[in-house]
Amino acid sequence: MEETKLLDTLKEYFGYDSFRPLQKTIVDSVFEGKDNLVIMPTGGGKSICFQLPAILLPQITLVISPLIALMKDQVDGLTANGVPAAFLNSSQSETEQQEIFQQIDTNHLKLLYVAPESLQVIDRFLSDGKVSLIAIDEAHCISSWGHDFRPAYTQLGYLKNRFPSTPIIALTATADKATRKDICNQLNIPNAKKHIASFDRKNLSLDVRPGIKRFEQIQDFIENRENESGIIYCLSRKTTEEIASKLKAAGIKAEAYHAGIGHDERTKIQDDFINDTKQIICATIAFGMGIDKSNIRWVIHYNMPKNLEGYYQEIGRAGRDGLPSDTMLFHSYADVLQLQKFASNSGNEDVQLAKLDRMKQYSEALTCRRKILLSYFGELKQEDCGNCDICRNPPKFFDGTIIAQKALSCIYRLKGKEPISVIIDVLRGAQNEAVLQKNYNQLSTYGIAKDISWRDLQQYIIQLINIGYVEIAFHKHNHLQLTPLAKNVLFENAKVQLAHIPDQKEIQETREKKSQKSDNSLFEKLRQLRLKLAKEEDIPAYLIFNDATLKEMEKQRPMTDEDFMAINGVGQKKMQDYGYQFIKEIIAFSKEKREKKKSKKGNTHKVTYELYKEGLSVEEISKKRELASTTVYSHLAKLYADGKDIDLNKFLTKADLDAVKKARVELEDPKTLKPYYEHFNEALDYWTIRFALTVLEKEEN
Repeated sequence: MEETKLLDTLKEYFGYDSFRPLQKTIVDSVFEGKDNLVIMPTGGGKSICFQLPAILLPQITLVISPLIALMKDQVDGLTANGVPAAFLNSSQSETEQQEIFQQIDTNHLKLLYVAPESLQVIDRFLSDGKVSLIAIDEAHCISSWGHDFRPAYTQLGYLKNRFPSTPIIALTATADKATRKDICNQLNIPNAKKHIASFDRKNLSLDVRPGIKRFEQIQDFIENRENESGIIYCLSRKTTEEIASKLKAAGIKAEAYHAGIGHDERTKIQDDFINDTKQIICATIAFGMGIDKSNIRWVIHYNMPKNLEGYYQEIGRAGRDGLPSDTMLFHSYADVLQLQKFASNSGNEDVQLAKLDRMKQYSEALTCRRKILLSYFGELKQEDCGNCDICRNPPKFFDGTIIAQKALSCIYRLKGKEPISVIIDVLRGAQNEAVLQKNYNQLSTYGIAKDISWRDLQQYIIQLINIGYVEIAFHKHNHLQLTPLAKNVLFENAKVQLAHIPDQKEIQETREKKSQKSDNSLFEKLRQLRLKLAKEEDIPAYLIFNDATLKEMEKQRPMTDEDFMAINGVGQKKMQDYGYQFIKEIIAFSKEKREKKKSKKGNTHKVTYELYKEGLSVEEISKKRELASTTVYSHLAKLYADGKDIDLNKFLTKADLDAVKKARVELEDPKTLKPYYEHFNEALDYWTIRFALTVLEKEEN
């Protein structure tokens, strides 16, 4: 396929002038008839890799997708771009399905989205020659090694046998090496060309915090992000409801979402979120896969996820439009124990425990988190990212040998038969039942660390676990036990470096404050126009234009059709549908800005004039108004020229006035002040010269 044809199609239907990394290579491979496996992070542009070829290929493209919401979202987006597309699923009436079958027969559709369960329904309408391309979205669902295994996907292996001459493209955002191999084997495309994009989502900030006072931290976080959409992921349904209830009580538009809510209500909650009428969703991990919402600005994990694949895919739902977005993960010792229990009850316990261990290492890391995350997916990064909490607030280490000796000695004297909570209580000299009933108050280690807070002591012991001096006996009620390395600290004077635990105030002081959005910005005006149009058309606002496109409009301020078409994200159909309204809004905003600027300028001269009339000197006016003295002189000259009662002679001597008058003749009335300044060998300052010329001009008029 000719490159010019591809680029023209890209611009006409998707509004982009160029391909993102790997997209062109993948599209070319599809047109060569090859099978492809695409691993590309959320927001990387996976969909274009099969949607663009589908527009240019002669027959229909079949897209296998796991969720109804995901199909509807993508079909709505394609329709908005002028591409004939439809989806088929069990929720549709027989009449609706018959209309789709007719469109298939007449070759009217370019793309048809179906769930794996619905393939048999359309099988009789399709033959090998009638399908140009098969795209399998969320392909990780086919693999039991993946983080979101779906049994219905395992039947898809027959497609290659059913359509042997049709290329298959399998796509997913996250898949480790084992999952990639399994996808290709199960789909019968062992020779598929593999395209693995960078997993580095630079626009996402990574922040990990101990799970202490979580709701208070979340509330502070949200208050600085008014009108921004976000998701809070929780492990339990109960927690989603509790957080949503607290947020609503605080006046924040939030809803809980989980499988226990009725289907109709869940659909309404999701639609409200997609359409920007609900700001925040508190959800279990089931929420999000079916959402292509590009303007989600943040994702919070209230609990630690069970593996890095799931975590990466979930945070990837923020900032799909490429704009800066935030992620926050809370982790706690209790999370680890709960997830350990879940893994122990799973079918492949060893694999799940190993993945949980990597998740735990990431959460408790003291080095750049992005490097750890990328290395998990086989991508090595040499330099620190500068956009994670560790890079922004590097840990400060100190000699923690004495603290380590106290903690390890206590574990030893408790004979490795107590969990972390009891160990901390003993070290701090607690007088609760768990301690007193077993006479732990008689131990020599009782109360030897009472000067350290419960929270800090917990974090120090977790660091000792990470370093390798302590291990958790998960199958013995989570008791802490010493490893062979502990004797080096207890008996051989080995030194231990621990990281200082900053309190939240310290972290808050160093964390960059997010600037508040102005309701009067052009971006906000365009966002409100987009919302109005979306409500009129009953479609999600981001399907009209995403935030990145609005930001570019704000920066470039296009006021003609040609300039508007040059904006990324503006294609031919969207130009026709929305160009007039958006250009009109931009012109109106620019005009209003100019008038305000003019008015503001007039007001600032007025303030200077009032202070001058009160008898203040230039220096006093300058100090009171926090303006440079040169600015005040400029105001006075303008006011004098406009006929205000300003006596510039107060700032001039008769000799200065005569000298400038003479110089003007000799220099043949130059239009700038520099020739005068040089003529007087810098003996007269610029403002004396300007005042003299202003007086002379007024006298002559």
